[in-house]
Amino acid sequence: MQPLCQRRAHQYSAGHNDDMDRREFTKAGMGALSMAVLGNGNAVAGPEHIIRKAIPSSGEMVPVIGLGTNRYGVGESEASRAPLRAALKRFHELGGTLIDTAPQYRTSESVLGDLIAEIGIRDNLFVATKTDKSNAADTAVQMQNSTQTLQTESFDLMQVHNLRGWKTALPVMREWKQDGRVRYIGITTSRVNQYKDFEAVMREQELDFIQIDFSLKQREAADRILPLAADQGVAVIINRAFGGGRIFKAVGDKPLPDWAKDFDCHSWAQFLLKYAVGHPAATLAIPGMTKLHHVDDNFGAAHGRLPSTEERKHQESFFDSL
Repeated sequence: MQPLCQRRAHQYSAGHNDDMDRREFTKAGMGALSMAVLGNGNAVAGPEHIIRKAIPSSGEMVPVIGLGTNRYGVGESEASRAPLRAALKRFHELGGTLIDTAPQYRTSESVLGDLIAEIGIRDNLFVATKTDKSNAADTAVQMQNSTQTLQTESFDLMQVHNLRGWKTALPVMREWKQDGRVRYIGITTSRVNQYKDFEAVMREQELDFIQIDFSLKQREAADRILPLAADQGVAVIINRAFGGGRIFKAVGDKPLPDWAKDFDCHSWAQFLLKYAVGHPAATLAIPGMTKLHHVDDNFGAAHGRLPSTEERKHQESFFDSL
């Protein structure tokens, strides 16, 4: 069986009208689909009862919870890899598909490559990684190295990490996309001081994805970046939805508010994740999950329903009052 990235490439390119403006497709086509399924919003509950959202450039549906792996850069010992293997297997069993990694995350790519091969789940995953080189030749070498460490022939998503070398990297990514070795391309940041440049690249380049930091604690992306992504029909991956863990310190041992149950929320992690992916422009969030209970808890945010605009405002007011 071909990897998911190869199997879906033909499916979505065949169904996508290249003459149709991406923003029109997003607003009209996917909006109609969402309304037909749920009556409002743009999240669709699939056969596994997981909330999914559409990638605007293709219409492909992905679960709203993915896996961030910057803590998968461990050694080769079984003791260090065993909990990661268990978490990754559970992620797959619960219906997770998108895994985000990077060569910059120490040995994460090679560890993931081994674990994915051991579990035998490559065909069912959406694998995203990154580049950060300053010239085209080094970018191509880095991408080729990632095929070896991740043990895959192609990628579902290739991203420019924190805008490093984007001017030379994006043309290389487009060549790989043309050759069928990459399905989607994008840019990332987790730094507010990059937002001005990030927005400029979004306006200048045609992208499938952006990845950006956004949480109840850090909402700056909602001012300009997220609305721009929605307007341009670009998928949004949310990183640092937990504010780097600082939000958990803010809530401490306070009980979850009773009204959180109104949008099927049963833990602080779900409260934070549902706030992030509940934004109309957000496609999914990628919390780090290195333990089984992390996976089980976080995936609760992919079930039930997402908070409405008014409920998200209520979340903001509640957090600001802490």
